[in-house]
Amino acid sequence: MNTSHRTGAVKLNDLLCFDVYSAARAITRAYRPLLATLGLTYPQYLVMVALWESAPRTVKELGESLELDSGTLSPLLKRLQASGLVTRQRRLDDERTVEVTPTARGRAMSRAAERVPTEMVSLMGISADEGRRLRALLGKLTASLDDHADDAPALTA
Repeated sequence: MNTSHRTGAVKLNDLLCFDVYSAARAITRAYRPLLATLGLTYPQYLVMVALWESAPRTVKELGESLELDSGTLSPLLKRLQASGLVTRQRRLDDERTVEVTPTARGRAMSRAAERVPTEMVSLMGISADEGRRLRALLGKLTASLDDHADDAPALTA
């Protein structure tokens, strides 16, 4: 195995993107035991939170707010429906539009889920002020990358 290093080679520990990726994975892992008591995965939890905020919502609205395409969102919604937590219905005035609504059981789950954000904050080990600053920086990072998504030059080998 060649262990020599090229001069100027990119190092994993120098990549901000790897730090963000690692933090996202750690957050998802930390949520797992909290959400297991609710019978939800992390993506399913995000869908339910969006529906607890405002419902009914169309699949398109949910996809936009969660930044998920329909190919990812549809299977999540099917599993939530099979679990009895949401209903999906085509609108009578436009059959192409599907609305998603929490069931009574899905709405009731919001009470049990109220403790999840508080428990996550305690696990993260950062102050409320650090959390606000981090969210602001992540928002700025995301907006900048979204603004320049089509500007990145292609790499050539």
